[in-house]
Amino acid sequence: MLQMKSLLVLFSYHHNNTEKIANVFAKVLNAQIRTPQQVNPEDFQQYNLVGFGSGIYSGKHHKTVLDLADKLPEVTGKLAFIFSTCTLGYEVTKNHTTLRETLQSKGYTIIDEFGCPGFNTNSFTRFFGGVNKGRPNAEDLKHEEEFAQNLVQYLY
Repeated sequence: MLQMKSLLVLFSYHHNNTEKIANVFAKVLNAQIRTPQQVNPEDFQQYNLVGFGSGIYSGKHHKTVLDLADKLPEVTGKLAFIFSTCTLGYEVTKNHTTLRETLQSKGYTIIDEFGCPGFNTNSFTRFFGGVNKGRPNAEDLKHEEEFAQNLVQYLY
């Protein structure tokens, strides 16, 4: 059976929380990881499954991920998943709304979404040593691996 190609588009900055989960996904899915600046919208045609992820900033994915999604050409039947790390709330449905709606408007089918806590020292939290210190942790990484294992079925 032919192996399908997968790609992870990732913006991870402050503590590389989201990069930690992307590395787990990449290992399980045998996926390449690229930043939004490292891909062209036309590149997506060669992939069967694309994951889009970043930390959550003011209730949304990072601007670079959202800007890339805006530039994507319309597709039919392309599969995608969304992932993120955030400080509070872990409201995947709410935090992913902007990116999900943009991808769906381009014709992507969102097969699943994942979110977990991430260490944050932004804003006032730095005065208290940050929030979610040590996250994502080993338990989070285990959940991420299980999530990715569930995506493997879409690669064949």
